[in-house]
Amino acid sequence: MALLSRKLQSFLVSSSITNSPSFAVTKTIIIPSQLLLQSNNDSNVSFISDLFKKTHNWDTLTRTLSSVQLTHSLVQQVLLQLKLPEHARSALNFFYWSAKTQNFQHQIYSYCIAIHIVVHAQQLAEAKILIQSALKTSESNSTRFCLVESLLGSYKVVDSSPVVFDLLVQAYAKLKMFEDGFEVSCYLENHGFCLNLSSFNALLHGMQKSGENAMVWKVYGHMIRNRKYPNEITVRTMIGALCKEGKLQVVVNLLDRIHGKRCSPIVIVNTNLVFKVIEEGRIEEGMELLKRMLQKNLILDTIASSFIVYTKLKLGNLESAWEVYDEMLKRDFSANSFLFSSFIKAYCERGKIQEAESMLREMKNMGLKPYDETFNHLIEACTKAGELDASVKHFEEMIDRGLVPSCSTFNEMVRGLCEIGDSGKANGFLTLVLDKGLSPNEVTYIHLMSAYGKQGKIQQVLKLYYEMEYRSLSPGLPVFTTLIRGLCDCGKVEEAEKYLRIMKGRSIGISEEICEALITCYLRNGDKTRAALLHNEMVARGMKTMKII
Repeated sequence: MALLSRKLQSFLVSSSITNSPSFAVTKTIIIPSQLLLQSNNDSNVSFISDLFKKTHNWDTLTRTLSSVQLTHSLVQQVLLQLKLPEHARSALNFFYWSAKTQNFQHQIYSYCIAIHIVVHAQQLAEAKILIQSALKTSESNSTRFCLVESLLGSYKVVDSSPVVFDLLVQAYAKLKMFEDGFEVSCYLENHGFCLNLSSFNALLHGMQKSGENAMVWKVYGHMIRNRKYPNEITVRTMIGALCKEGKLQVVVNLLDRIHGKRCSPIVIVNTNLVFKVIEEGRIEEGMELLKRMLQKNLILDTIASSFIVYTKLKLGNLESAWEVYDEMLKRDFSANSFLFSSFIKAYCERGKIQEAESMLREMKNMGLKPYDETFNHLIEACTKAGELDASVKHFEEMIDRGLVPSCSTFNEMVRGLCEIGDSGKANGFLTLVLDKGLSPNEVTYIHLMSAYGKQGKIQQVLKLYYEMEYRSLSPGLPVFTTLIRGLCDCGKVEEAEKYLRIMKGRSIGISEEICEALITCYLRNGDKTRAALLHNEMVARGMKTMKII
């Protein structure tokens, strides 16, 4: 039997399947032959099925049935005559024989009958071959539910087993049809069939190996919501996904701030899932996941309670968050750095700097360590409030603790310092954080270059420009605008034109501000001809122009 399957597997993969729009057997006309007559169709079906029960020799079968013209109706009736487990080999032989020797293209419904027969006979290897063949040849069908619908439609006819649907989803995973496999699993659940954990593990493993991390977490969340709880294989796959995303250490750090102790892999995985869902704003889903996890001890109470408080803060309900927090303390839960930083963030977002500073002091008095995000919130809030001294103080404390601000936080502080004319201090801080590992972006340099440009310090502007080039930051229009405007203000029109040519060489569009700076510089130098040429170019480009006297 195995030899027969191997011989025909390659053929089935390449065969096309004509799929009927419904589960009903396609109505066809059987052409009368010397052997079988339409009026005696039941006898004909019995004759063919009995023949295949007696012999498996294809040459004998082909000679005996040489005048038979197969139809979908006839094929399906013969298969049903051979549906008992003891006749599964005969049914499979008939299915392969008709496809190979008669060049018969089986319908999806015929495939499904054959699949059910071999599954019922526990010939799972044969079933996998048939399912994969059916999936490959039905890919062009307009609906992804074509095969599963046919399997459901023929399920009771053959008295099959739910194992068939696990094999189907596992086949999707093997063929890397992950999204289709997941949608089909949901479809089956809606029709009362609950897949085995091994089927979900197959999907997760395939997705993780293929780098489809978004789908990995989507499927895992679905499993938890539907009480399909993970085993060791599931957890190992999910940890692999975290590693691939580069987020494992991030989640471990989060747990250190909440729990303060080493956590098991299952807790790490579930913490990431819930936090991810909450951060994406799917609050109700996050709370549902927490409920399911707590019921099965898949997450620690401390973590769950902290996430509930965090959710209240994320929704903007500060008073409710304090109530939940106080209730936590009454239940002997300890305060933690994550919650204090969350409250500090909430106060900072409301512009309540004093309250945020008070929380920081209380946090330190309790022996809790502020971390990078704690200081990021305070630095940004103090800068926006115009309290630059406080912002710098938090920045310096952060550096002393061996922490580095986020790029956006550092940019905000640099912006504030540059606006009050303290670009020198801001540039000094840039040197400091570069040594600590911060990677600045274009915004960082734009703030500094703009400030130096306003101060007429064109050499500092050029130095920052070449520093950007050295760091492969690829200066864009804002940087060139600042640079060219600064050169024009200093009367260095030739150098300004040099960077204009560099812009054009990099296909960076010229802005009205650049053109006006150059025209002004030309006029200041008495070069009305070049000013007029650039003015005309602006007109040709449809740009707003300044008046040239």
